[in-house]
Amino acid sequence: MLDIRSQRYQTAVTLATLLVALLMGYAAISIPSDAGYAGVGPNFLPWVVSVALLLCSGFMFYEVRTGGFREMEEASSGDAHPFWLGFAWMSAGMLGSAALIDTIGFVFSCTLCFVFAARGLREAEGETLRGWKPWAIDVVSGLLISAPVFWVFGKFLAIKLPGLTQGGWI
Repeated sequence: MLDIRSQRYQTAVTLATLLVALLMGYAAISIPSDAGYAGVGPNFLPWVVSVALLLCSGFMFYEVRTGGFREMEEASSGDAHPFWLGFAWMSAGMLGSAALIDTIGFVFSCTLCFVFAARGLREAEGETLRGWKPWAIDVVSGLLISAPVFWVFGKFLAIKLPGLTQGGWI
């Protein structure tokens, strides 16, 4: 049977999921519903995600009240405490990317996010990162991922993403 502490944590996760679903649904109300490409408006995806999270929180609530998250694995390795430095690297990457996307464009903004996230994940795994080589590999990998995404969105989907140049190549 589930101990009271685990039940509280699982209930908190369930309520947080429910809160995110409700906030996302509330925010989707303010997005215009004018039909765009293929008859779907820009508020469609936020509504889909909101409803999916609402359903997930309902299932999670049922699980918690009937014995807890049954298929959850026991912690077998790693530290029982969160790795805050990795969290800081990943948060800085996401926030920096969001803050700079209009200034440096989609490709470089996504590359920045990738580099910081990779750094945080590598440090969480305990890798020692010395020199410029890991940074260079992450920058090249980020560019190789984000540039084709930028091109596909611009050319095939006709979605204009922020670019660095007026010509729209980067």
